[in-house]
Amino acid sequence: MSAPRVTLLLACLLIPMMFGSATAQENWPRFRGVDANSAVADDPRLPDTWNKTTNVKWKAEIPGSGWGSPIVWGDRVFVSSVHSDADYEKPKAGLYLGRGRPVPPDTIHHWMVYCLSLKTGKLIWKHETHSGKPKMPRHPKSSYAAETPTTDGKRLYVLFGDLGLYCYDLGGKLLWTHAIAPRKTQFGYGAAASPVVEGGQVIYVYDNHESSYIEALDGATGKSRWKVKRDEKSTWATPFVWNHAGGTEIVVAGRKENRAYSPDGDLLWHFDGRMSVLTIPSPLVADGLLYITSGYFQDQKRPVFAVAPGGRGNIALKTGQTSNEHIR
Repeated sequence: MSAPRVTLLLACLLIPMMFGSATAQENWPRFRGVDANSAVADDPRLPDTWNKTTNVKWKAEIPGSGWGSPIVWGDRVFVSSVHSDADYEKPKAGLYLGRGRPVPPDTIHHWMVYCLSLKTGKLIWKHETHSGKPKMPRHPKSSYAAETPTTDGKRLYVLFGDLGLYCYDLGGKLLWTHAIAPRKTQFGYGAAASPVVEGGQVIYVYDNHESSYIEALDGATGKSRWKVKRDEKSTWATPFVWNHAGGTEIVVAGRKENRAYSPDGDLLWHFDGRMSVLTIPSPLVADGLLYITSGYFQDQKRPVFAVAPGGRGNIALKTGQTSNEHIR
């Protein structure tokens, strides 16, 4: 059977970058953009409406499915996808209340990376990172390409959560690979947190139900610079690189604790946020404060915290407190 195909439709969002602008962001190098806040300067050339034919510059068909966002560097678009040799259960529309798939699909899958022209949508290169049967299941609404790639402008880093992290040059040459031992996750939902780049290293977090950790790999060689165990069960929040006057912090939300690490992997601060049962949203910064939340709609605990820079040690709120020196 032929692999299912998805249509990658980007042009209506990329018009300012295609034609250049003093105010437009030239690149979109990672999950949620340059500063990971998903916000860009307004541009009058952005269309107010679009459909399958109106205000579409181009569209490209990509086999399979991928929940990760495309990223842009220069005149190239990079995106990951996974397709199967045979059909199996597809993501379902509507509210899902239940557990994940109990076992992985029994069919050969192909983990793929694609590079397209930003101007035309034409395929520049593609590469198969791996083929075989998945070893771990996935949430019925997720895919095996749930993570967004990232780039430092020299190299492309593609993470497939419980499979491995793959590094390419921008011309499509595979430079190194880093295998990831698959671990059990809550209800078999799988992995989804995207990698981030900071200071010549690529950082990823793998919270699971067996042995959670955060690890930094050398961007050029793929060798591990540091790896820190995390006393956490499954979460899916992408790390946030927080640059402020006091330094750089790698902030990771967690169900048990929210934590910030130094670029060398040292724990800077932490606090129990009494987060919801599914910790998925990634932190962001606005007006100098870091915002951390978890918002699973069925959980009565849906906290939002605004954290000031400079914290050290345990900055948790005491019983009855709604703010302190570090949490505003």
